[in-house]
Amino acid sequence: MANHKSSIKRIRSNAAKRLRNRYQAKTTRNAIKRLRSTTVKADAAPLLSKVISMLDRLAKKNVIHKNKASNNKSKLTKFVNALS
Repeated sequence: MANHKSSIKRIRSNAAKRLRNRYQAKTTRNAIKRLRSTTVKADAAPLLSKVISMLDRLAKKNVIHKNKASNNKSKLTKFVNALS
């Protein structure tokens, strides 16, 4: 167990941040799966902008690496552009 007051607080705040990060990452993954399952371009276009925004936010907060976010955005954009 931690001995200093500041380290006890750090443990509490890290746990809260971890939960928030896990929630946001899982929500983004579910949105990506939802986007991949669409078959109509008209439905996929608004979803794509939301997913890109979510990925940018995760990369900005270092929940995921910026290159992973970039790769995901590129692949999803290519997927949506290929839809008819």
